[in-house]
Amino acid sequence: MAYFPCILGIWIFLHHGCVTGYPKQTPSGSEDTRICTSVPPHLPPTATNTSERLSSLRLHMRTHNLSAYVIPSTDAHMSEYLAERDKRLSWMTGFTGSAGTGVVTLQKAALFTDSRYWLQAERQIDCNWELQKSVWVDFISEWILHEVPAGERIGLDPFLFSVVEWRSYSQALEDVERILVPLEDNLVDRVWGTQRPPPPASEIYHLSDNFTGRPWQEKVSALRSQMEHHSRSPTALFLSGLEETAWLFNLRGDDIPFTPVFYAYALLTKTDISLFVHEGRLSPEASQSLTAQCPGPLCVQMPAYGQARAGLRGYAQQAGVRVWIGAEHTTQGFYGAIPPEKLLEEDYSPAMLTKAVKNSREQELLRAAHVRDAVAVIRYLVWLEKNVPSGSVDEVSGAQYVDQLRRQELYCHGPSFETISASGLNAALAHYSPSNETSRRLSGAEMYLLDSGGQYKDGTTDITRTLHWGEPSPLQKEAYTRVLMGNIDLARLVFPPQTSGRTVEAFARRALWEVGLNYGHGTGHGIGNFLSVHEWPVGFQSNNVPLGDGMFTSIEPGYYKDGEFGIRLEDVALVIYAETKIEYIDRYHMAVRKRIGPELQERQLDEEYQWLLQKTQPLSHTSLLATSLGTLAMGTLTSTLLPGA
Repeated sequence: MAYFPCILGIWIFLHHGCVTGYPKQTPSGSEDTRICTSVPPHLPPTATNTSERLSSLRLHMRTHNLSAYVIPSTDAHMSEYLAERDKRLSWMTGFTGSAGTGVVTLQKAALFTDSRYWLQAERQIDCNWELQKSVWVDFISEWILHEVPAGERIGLDPFLFSVVEWRSYSQALEDVERILVPLEDNLVDRVWGTQRPPPPASEIYHLSDNFTGRPWQEKVSALRSQMEHHSRSPTALFLSGLEETAWLFNLRGDDIPFTPVFYAYALLTKTDISLFVHEGRLSPEASQSLTAQCPGPLCVQMPAYGQARAGLRGYAQQAGVRVWIGAEHTTQGFYGAIPPEKLLEEDYSPAMLTKAVKNSREQELLRAAHVRDAVAVIRYLVWLEKNVPSGSVDEVSGAQYVDQLRRQELYCHGPSFETISASGLNAALAHYSPSNETSRRLSGAEMYLLDSGGQYKDGTTDITRTLHWGEPSPLQKEAYTRVLMGNIDLARLVFPPQTSGRTVEAFARRALWEVGLNYGHGTGHGIGNFLSVHEWPVGFQSNNVPLGDGMFTSIEPGYYKDGEFGIRLEDVALVIYAETKIEYIDRYHMAVRKRIGPELQERQLDEEYQWLLQKTQPLSHTSLLATSLGTLAMGTLTSTLLPGA
């Protein structure tokens, strides 16, 4: 580790750079968070008054004889980022974080969220809401059991809960005599009324072959092959995730902020393809792409989006059929349309799993996108060096400028998420988003965290860097060093195939644990090719799939001290087969096969030849290596600029 002094006395942490900190900062004052114990309660200007909304919701609850109503933070496709009309939890509570659940009873209201958002929630919700510091279903259910007596009814929208989530609530609540009531008439929508934003209506467009790993027809054929070879012989595959349908058909849209997808479902059988979508929204090129081979098994029919459940139910009523679904992204509302004996349920659909493994072309595209993205980030860091000392940059203007620089890059379609531009105490909020009310001016007196990314037609990017323009404190030096060590340790790790991310995640935390430090968010997530910046099912959580060759994942350990500062370092890594010492043995064995094998065959020593083949089988596939995409991209640039490098 080394310090990198800069011309203006600025410390910069660029890639795996240096360790710095800043003098101890006074914790934030109470004026920016709610104080519900004061008389009258103190609410910051960022809080939302929800009294009228809650009163109206409770009227609807009484109409349906409900004692509680559960409000998740997702849509009918289990999306992480939401269109404005689907931000029900945000509208109901004022809380804008990406993870949370609201529960409203006739007497109380509670917001459940994780440690990334605790401080943000205290700034945004009013005193009608209790803040509960967990998002686990078991924790939420315990709260409900405490507030709702046995025999009473709890309402949920079945189209906003996955099969897995619904089952978890059912086991936790119905087994102890609480009644789950599926209400397709969403009560928050009733309260929202005409103020609820309209459905998206922008064009759905075709992604040219230059930006895809292969034509959509090949993807369909590959999925049909998986159906044919599955031991339970499914006759159809139903896709609910928006990324699945966008990836499968090489189409993109702008229905969801930061994620180029569109509202649709798909039903793929051995002979037919149905894409449930608002057909009039497709561009002529997109429509031509889907219908060019009509009629036939590669002809895409386009029933209306609203007909998806009826279409699925109609197919499932036929004799001799079995429908394959991914339970993590299929809602209870669609699950109920398939008779149990005609259902093949797995955690993730084959489309989701296939999409997670990038082929060589997709890897090449992602690398190219990251190179251009790195140029934009470097330009931003140079701009900061020039302008921060003059006091002319705040969090909002910084976020706007880095987004502007990305848009100047080839194939850029905008940011991949809302830029996290956080200085000082705001950086202690892991997913802080700057606003005019909370924006701080960047200065040499405090640490600055930038977590940002871009959507490019050839790939999606996500990178976090932490900077400081001043004299670091000992704690900040120590914390930064150990966050950096965790990033390096995990990026250099060699591990066996089929190892889960959860198994190796501790390597990113070990250096922090050694001195009693930790962080409350996940260590990484998958990333798409011009799709979601948080792409399931790759990552380091318990419900992620085992890591495999061709998967991309972020690596992003951090440390956050409430009211003072935050540190995070994030790179995107590619899982590849490792070049280990075993490779030498494999090369030796292959040489033996090449030289001795023909001699044994020529002498018709068949038994000896088979013995040789058995004893010289490759050993190297016992380990995989995650390598930093940032390093690969920098190496590519170096090779281009410096011949012979």
